[in-house]
Amino acid sequence: MENYSEEDLDQAAIRITSLIHKCEKSLEKLIDRDRSSQKSLLVNRIEALKIALSLIKKEKNKKLK
Repeated sequence: MENYSEEDLDQAAIRITSLIHKCEKSLEKLIDRDRSSQKSLLVNRIEALKIALSLIKKEKNKKLK
């Protein structure tokens, strides 16, 4: 794994958090419609972004120790 600065990790976390929020808002709009493929795609994307955010936080914690 590459070494990223704490600032890089912070910026990535901010951007990923924003993407999660945007995807969740889009998902709310799709719930009213019957578009299961788009819904599945968004659910999977949100889960992947949450995993990425978790890994960033884990990496930041390692750097603090």
